[in-house]
Amino acid sequence: MLALRDIQPQKNEVYLDNNATTPVLPQAIEASTHTMQLCYGNPSSSHITGIKAKYILETTRDLTRQVIGAKTGQVMFTSGATEGIQTAIISSLIAAKHQQKSIENPVLLYGATEHKAVPESLKHWNKMLDIGAQVLAIPVDERGILDMTFIAEHVPNALMICTMIANNETGVYQDLALLEQTIRQHNSDVYWMVDCVQALGKIQLSISDTSIDYAPFSGHKLYAPKGIGILYVRESAPFTPFIAGGGQESGLRSGTENLPGIAALQAVLALLNDEQDDTFKSHEQLEKYREQLVQTLTKAFPAIVFNHDFTCSLPTTINFSVKGLSSKDIMDLFDAAHIRVSAGSACSSKVTGSFVLDAMGKPKWQSNSAIRMSFGPATSQQEIDDACHAIEQAVKALKSSCLILSDTADNSAIGVDGLQQWLYDNGCTWCYVDKATKQCFVIDLAPELVAKFETLVECQGYEVVAVLTTHIHQANEAHQNMIQTLWQNDSSSYDVLGWPQNTRLVSLENELAVEAITIGNKVIARLPLPGHTENSVAYLLGRADNQQLKAVDIEFVFVGDLIQINGLGRCDVQDGDASSLYRSLQLLNQVITEQTLLCPAHDYLQLFNTTLALEMQSQPMLKQIIDGEISEQAFIEYKNKADEQLPPADYHQYCGPVGSFNNIIETVHPNQLVKFISDSPNTVVVDVREPHEYDAYPDSTIGGKTMVNIPLSQITQFVQRNKSGQADNRYVCICRSGKRSEAAAKTLQRNNFTHIYHVPGGFALLNKS
Repeated sequence: MLALRDIQPQKNEVYLDNNATTPVLPQAIEASTHTMQLCYGNPSSSHITGIKAKYILETTRDLTRQVIGAKTGQVMFTSGATEGIQTAIISSLIAAKHQQKSIENPVLLYGATEHKAVPESLKHWNKMLDIGAQVLAIPVDERGILDMTFIAEHVPNALMICTMIANNETGVYQDLALLEQTIRQHNSDVYWMVDCVQALGKIQLSISDTSIDYAPFSGHKLYAPKGIGILYVRESAPFTPFIAGGGQESGLRSGTENLPGIAALQAVLALLNDEQDDTFKSHEQLEKYREQLVQTLTKAFPAIVFNHDFTCSLPTTINFSVKGLSSKDIMDLFDAAHIRVSAGSACSSKVTGSFVLDAMGKPKWQSNSAIRMSFGPATSQQEIDDACHAIEQAVKALKSSCLILSDTADNSAIGVDGLQQWLYDNGCTWCYVDKATKQCFVIDLAPELVAKFETLVECQGYEVVAVLTTHIHQANEAHQNMIQTLWQNDSSSYDVLGWPQNTRLVSLENELAVEAITIGNKVIARLPLPGHTENSVAYLLGRADNQQLKAVDIEFVFVGDLIQINGLGRCDVQDGDASSLYRSLQLLNQVITEQTLLCPAHDYLQLFNTTLALEMQSQPMLKQIIDGEISEQAFIEYKNKADEQLPPADYHQYCGPVGSFNNIIETVHPNQLVKFISDSPNTVVVDVREPHEYDAYPDSTIGGKTMVNIPLSQITQFVQRNKSGQADNRYVCICRSGKRSEAAAKTLQRNNFTHIYHVPGGFALLNKS
């Protein structure tokens, strides 16, 4: 385990994720440390040490009232905003349950862009307390502004309504006066909670001048430590303690108060309340910061789209998307360049869009590729200058890698020579480049990755040989238009799967003659393999000698969903047929070797590729088919039953079983890596990050050993080129966090590479200072 002091920020780190959490101000650290060391008494104790602690507690409460404008009502300290939200919701629902008047169809309202803590808590306590209300999301418009007409229509039946002043993803703020007017005109008694987390320190608050019943705040979103929060409760609002016990906080919230956190909060609020102190910047200065960052981003990313209206957003939040780049592309690049931002979607192969942008009606690509960049109200001009410079430097790596176009970069020495896998929502797009002839083709291109492929082709000046699909579940015009646009050929020159009319013939291992096209000194042969769908085909890439494509000369087979990793494609989809699948599997076995790399259309396990040999080990049924040990009819019966166990195929999210892979990979912990390299001279340190991340990272060595960049997207090509030999090498895979390095290590181990390791925690925990 790493010692705590070994976990340090990276050199020249630029932190632009303040909406997630903020660094603790030096004054807050000093106040907290002073309290822990010298004022450590329990505020409930009656001796002098306790009285001093009580003084810190109450003076912080008084200061809080001043800052948030709470002349009346209760101000209590919590562990954070989530606890405050739970307390407010429980208090409201218990009170509503015991009201004398009954509402025939009660509802609980919340803004569609609220933090997930709100709707999830509403649903949870609605069920636990047996309220029986309908939980409704209040729609927002394209700017993220709440629909007042919807509120006016539904709030008369509402037991509670939950809104927020400013959104944590976009910074969009609501017109609080108009919102209050709409609510109270139609229901003067409904309990109203307003999430004020992102407002504190950025918007002037006068809570007592409103009819807000509950207002939660969070300390760590405003330069205080984690674990301290505030809840304002209106004087007339009902209250039920969420934590019972010793009766602290005047019986509102039991448990010994977090005095070091409260002292730190006092230090922050004191600075915020001091008009002579310049720690917290003016609104005008924060707007200038935003404009400087926006100009830098626009210059860096010409295709940038900002996802919110700046005229109704806090200046400290910038949410943007770049056409052709995923949020993962940008976040990984920025992280490698020591710039910390937040992705609007999950950084994984399973794409999850931003529910906030979805609610605002943004296109899917914007939602799935959103990046949130947020600075704080105490950010300095130097920090903004450093951020802009870092962004400018980082984007150079994107241009070099052809992820965005550059008018000046000479890309002749850049680029892939071979196969890449681009993963989107578990679907595999396979892009092959022959660098010598500057030709390329793409197979099973996801619509969301079209812009990425177009940029690569334009940047490198590639000739597109083909835009192919292994199968389609339903013919559609958009698919045909995509092929025509990318290939720039008349639609009569290719079929529904993109296969061109102008082809040659090659014979396969079993002497079957099939159509083929040429790329460089290789061919792509098309082999019809129906089963998953009636139109399913496989594409075989290899070198043909005298018009014969022998099994040993085939490098890759793009099998679509005929064979998946640890599974066979399902047959219960439209035009699926288990009988055809059975015969297709036997045919495929006749024309390739058991070690030929198979490239599936879906990769649910992030293992990238497989072989017949591997699949026969994990799927006894496949081995029986190939060995002729099971009849076609017996297989049909087996397959029909197996497909019945799969999730519904309505949207083809699962074109086969997901399966599992549980092999244990040996690890080298970050603090042991340098010694491991020193003790094993034949160690190859494999950086599996993408080229733009590798280029943006300031150091290409670890322990004096130069890293080898083998991007995870090119791991299948690496496996193909290194299947033999390499037995003496030790491969240590490393990435940003350890997730991709583990996937790479599993893939290599599964493909019979020996001495494979990965570094859990990756560069994030690697202290190279």
